[in-house]
Amino acid sequence: MYSPQDYWAGLAEGFESMDASGFALVLHPQAPPWFNQVIDDLQFRAMRRALAIAAISQGARCLDVGCGTGRWVRRYAELGFTPVGVDATFSMLRIARSNQTSVPLLVGLAQSLPFSDSVFDCVSDITVVQHIPYDSQSTALREMVRVLRPGGRMILMELTHGRGSHIFPRAPRDWIGEVESHGTALIDWFGEEFFFPDRLFVHLARSIYGRKGNHVDQALSSFPNSLSPKKSSTSRRLYWRLRRITVPFSVWTEPAFVKMCPAFLATHGVFVFEKL
Repeated sequence: MYSPQDYWAGLAEGFESMDASGFALVLHPQAPPWFNQVIDDLQFRAMRRALAIAAISQGARCLDVGCGTGRWVRRYAELGFTPVGVDATFSMLRIARSNQTSVPLLVGLAQSLPFSDSVFDCVSDITVVQHIPYDSQSTALREMVRVLRPGGRMILMELTHGRGSHIFPRAPRDWIGEVESHGTALIDWFGEEFFFPDRLFVHLARSIYGRKGNHVDQALSSFPNSLSPKKSSTSRRLYWRLRRITVPFSVWTEPAFVKMCPAFLATHGVFVFEKL
C-alpha cells in the first residue's frame, strides 16, 4: 500500500549521495540533472509571479509544507521573508541541512502540522498535496489553512492532469473548491508548464514503444523498462538526447503559450488564496 512518508524516505535514502543539488528528490528522480534544473527554473519563475500576486511583505513568516531538501525556504530567506520548513521525512531534512539550509526545519505531516493556529503570514505547498491520496488531501489543506492567520496568503502549485501510483492530481476547479471550503477565497491562479513541444514528443515516443500511462508520468519516468537492459539503455540515451532539443524549444516557446492558451491546458496550476 502506498505511503507518502515511506515513498519519500526511500527516495532520500537512495539519492542522498548521488544528487548534490537535491533536485532529483523533489522533482523527477529518473531524469538527468539538466532536466531537473530546467523544471526548477520554471517553477521558481512561477513562484515569483505567485508571490507578487500574494503581495507578501518583507519579514513575513512563511511556512513551506513538504519543504523536502529546502530549496524554497532558502529562497524565501533570500527574498527577505522569515521561513520555516516542515517535512514528513527526517532524511529529507538532513539533506536540507547539508545543503546549507539554516532556517528552522521541523518533522511533521501535512495532515497534522506541529504549529498553533494562525501563526503564519503565508503558507506554500509546492507539488506536495498531489502526492497525498485523495482521502487525506482535504485534511492536509485544512491544516494549512488552520495555521495561516486571517488575511494571510496560501500558495499552491499542484498537478492538474494525469494520474500515477503516487500522483493524485485534481482539476483546477477542484483544487479551488477544496481550498475555499476551508475558509479561504481565491485571489488568482494561472497555468504552469504548458511545454507543448516536449509533451508532444513524449507522447509520440511512448506511443511508438507501446508503453501506456498519463502524460505527466511519461514525462518523468525513465525510458521503457520493458525492453532488454541493453536496448533499454540505448533507447533511454536517445530519448534524453532528443529531449535536449524539445525541452529548450519548449522553454523558448513557453511565454507565447502562457499568453495564448487557457490556464487549464498547463500541467500544473498555481493558486493564490486569502484566508477569510
